[in-house]
Amino acid sequence: MSTRGKVPAVGIPSAPPLPEDVETLLRRLRLPHIRHLAPDIVATAKAQRWEPIEVLKALFTEELAGRERSALNTRRRAAGFPTGKTFDAWKPDASSIPHPTQQALQTLEWVHRRENLVVCGPSGTGKTFFLEALGQRAVETGLKVAWFSLEDLGALLRRHRADDTVTKAIARVLRADLVVVDDIGLLPVATDAAEGLYRLVDAAYEKRSVAISSNLHPAGFDELMPKTLATATVDRLLHHAHVCQTSGDSIRLTQALAGQGVSPLT
Repeated sequence: MSTRGKVPAVGIPSAPPLPEDVETLLRRLRLPHIRHLAPDIVATAKAQRWEPIEVLKALFTEELAGRERSALNTRRRAAGFPTGKTFDAWKPDASSIPHPTQQALQTLEWVHRRENLVVCGPSGTGKTFFLEALGQRAVETGLKVAWFSLEDLGALLRRHRADDTVTKAIARVLRADLVVVDDIGLLPVATDAAEGLYRLVDAAYEKRSVAISSNLHPAGFDELMPKTLATATVDRLLHHAHVCQTSGDSIRLTQALAGQGVSPLT
């Protein structure tokens, strides 16, 4: 007999609290979601005359679901996403990236194959939005994501250069399955940031996936950073990479001109 749909909402007034010794056991066993929902489940089980196996199934199902929610929230916080945008708000038709390419990238097969992704094009054409939505999709499937700007990489390098732990710091970053570096090309690239990007791409080569957004195609990175570093970085970045070039007018500007950027004043 299935217990699906029988677990009541949290906070039913008639559900008596658990006995103190049971509460203590659940705390010691680190089963917080069972401890939280058990009073309601037990009350429902009594009222609906569940079989004992149904009670166990309901309790452990809720514990597993709660742990999965907690793990997802932890991965989201660790990723450091800039805004929280997902594909729920993404408009495929507004992007110049071909629909088949969008769909293929959303499968995340390229991440599992440790391939890279480069999304380049003019400002406002959805590059950051698309990468963040991909990152959110990745954490939802259990993958770890790390989000950086070039300035973040430069700061990371400076913090760890003094005690010669840069390699260890990059290795910690690469505990993530996907590392995103956003908005390359908007500002001049400092030496530390250029070196940080190279170190990241070099360490991730054929081991982890790196995704970048840029106003420039990587072939033009020597305009932003020393040619030697640019050549070495791009060589490793593009060897196993999918390159998407966006085009068109700024989506943000178009929305602003249409009055869609703000709520009407009253």
